[in-house]
Amino acid sequence: MKFDLDKFFENLKEEKIFSLFEKFLPWEIIKKLKEYLLDIVPELPSTIPIKTPIQENLFISLEREVIPLKEIKEKGGRYFFRGENIKGAILFAGCILMDRKIFFEDGVIVEPYALIQGPAYFSEKTQIRHTAYIRGSVYTGKNAVIGHTTEVKNSIFLSSAKAAHFAYIGDSILGKDVNLGAGTKLANLKFTKKEITLIINKEKVYTKLKKFGAILGDRCQTGCNSVLQPGTLIGKDSFVFPGVVGGPGYFPPKSKLK
Repeated sequence: MKFDLDKFFENLKEEKIFSLFEKFLPWEIIKKLKEYLLDIVPELPSTIPIKTPIQENLFISLEREVIPLKEIKEKGGRYFFRGENIKGAILFAGCILMDRKIFFEDGVIVEPYALIQGPAYFSEKTQIRHTAYIRGSVYTGKNAVIGHTTEVKNSIFLSSAKAAHFAYIGDSILGKDVNLGAGTKLANLKFTKKEITLIINKEKVYTKLKKFGAILGDRCQTGCNSVLQPGTLIGKDSFVFPGVVGGPGYFPPKSKLK
């Protein structure tokens, strides 16, 4: 079928996973994401402990050096080790990495008690906040936020997408500058556990997926405690009002779900 990505996303070429959007329909990407990440994500250095809380604040440089954060000097947002400017990610004590197929770009911060399963790729300045639960097969673009008590599974956050408070994002894609209000849930499984089908331009689409959440186009916003049902596609610049249960189905750009 023909699917108009322009109704959802504007700057996909800026994302490292652009090739997936070139080759596959968005719901097909959901199925391919784990395999893709396993191919591109290098393993963490062997000195990083896994499956146990990290005992001290660490800095992982882009050259894969693991340095206690207490040995790093910070000045004006830049980091120095033995007088040399270095770039990398900060892992705070208490966070847990469950395997080694996890990659952090420059400026990523992982706060205490976040738990991350791989494969996962976190682009520049992504924030993974206190007690976030990342269940694997997750990609974030630059400046994304996975917030406090937010659970993410098999999903994509494009650049500056934010789920800052108490959210659930399952088998979903968030466009650039999407903002999920506190308590937003992107449900991904029907009560019947049957295949999720879509109606797009009066055409019925069989996704071959039993788990598929939502696709939110660039700059979409959801209000607090809103819920999107499995198989909800919302075009760019749309709003979901607080407390609304929206979908399933396709909603064009600039929709308002009240």
